[in-house]
Amino acid sequence: MAKTQLNVRVDEGTAQVARERATARGMSVNRYIEELVRQDAGEIGHTFVEAASDFMKQYETVFVEEFGAEREGGMREGRR
Repeated sequence: MAKTQLNVRVDEGTAQVARERATARGMSVNRYIEELVRQDAGEIGHTFVEAASDFMKQYETVFVEEFGAEREGGMREGRR
């Protein structure tokens, strides 16, 4: 995968903490920052999935009325 250079400015205290945390994990500061961004992006994705799930639960009866239990994907008796 191609890499893109990204320059950021942080105060010296933040830079030092980043260096220390990266070293403690046995990785470069670049890799450490990259991992932090990936984790953050994953959390956003997780939050979206949770919100979508809540929406579906909230409007489950509307979907069942419109499409029926078979198409809704819900659990039928005896099916696990």
